[in-house]
Amino acid sequence: MSDRAEERIRIGISACLAGQKVRYDGTAAKAEHLTGVLADHLEFVPVCPEVGCGMGVPREAVRLVGTPEDNRLKGRQTGTDWTDAMRGWAGSFLPELEKARLCGFIFKAKSPSSGMGRVKVYAESGGQAVSYAGVGLFAAMVMERFPLLPVEDDGRLHDVGLRANFIERIFTEHRWHRFLDSGPTMQGLIEFHTRNKMLVRAHDVTGYREMGKLVAEGKRLPMEELLRRYHERLAQAMAMKSTVRKNVDVLMHILGYFKKLLAPDEKKECLELIEHYRNERVPLIVPVTLFNHYVRKYDVPYLRGQYYLNPHPLDLKLRNHA
Repeated sequence: MSDRAEERIRIGISACLAGQKVRYDGTAAKAEHLTGVLADHLEFVPVCPEVGCGMGVPREAVRLVGTPEDNRLKGRQTGTDWTDAMRGWAGSFLPELEKARLCGFIFKAKSPSSGMGRVKVYAESGGQAVSYAGVGLFAAMVMERFPLLPVEDDGRLHDVGLRANFIERIFTEHRWHRFLDSGPTMQGLIEFHTRNKMLVRAHDVTGYREMGKLVAEGKRLPMEELLRRYHERLAQAMAMKSTVRKNVDVLMHILGYFKKLLAPDEKKECLELIEHYRNERVPLIVPVTLFNHYVRKYDVPYLRGQYYLNPHPLDLKLRNHA
């Protein structure tokens, strides 16, 4: 869209995924599916908590020992306990990370320090893992400190749907930051909400309605509380995965804005493409591209402002998969 931020969006990423050779064996684990075209629009903030807390490169591999709810970060061979060092370093580092105003974070899957879930947890006696429900020590601290921050791991982001959802979340979060930087007003919040209505609706219909009610009654609340509650509900809504059914609902809603503008054959074409999308014969980009054409042709200002029709750069091709 014409008013999309020209600056790249800042997100955190496990340093090894960004190509830095900081893994325990001195290698990297560069995530090409995240650092290719996507890197043209993002500014990565690489973080390696293991190096940060004092472990060298190369180093002894570490693992979580204990239970998913109560564990320690220990060396695999020597049993050296890095828990306190990691927590101490992270405690001083997270305030610096907060100043960076990240719009998201990509963690290293299954890492005992950076895995956001499904991390192996071992018994004190060693041997086989007793659970696969652990959370990396540093990742847990990040998610606790920034509960509304969009987070994912490199493994889950191989899934096209999850990747599209995550990217939509970080672009939405970036727009929220820009709104706050503009000097937020009630009118500004109304405009922000209006432009994001259909995008939110495609993720969470209940959230869409609750956010609308919150804005409508917003003057009853102190601005700071209103912004806090709105952002919280926005983050929750966008975390819900968009589905074909939800998108069809939004596409039909958009079509309603053209009911007095489209010629019969144009309306028929829209309905046919929506039905093809419903049956997964064509990707979402096909009906969306047609609607963007009609937005320009018939000059529909309300739809021209909807982020749903242009939520992120086209070269990311996130809507090109049936």
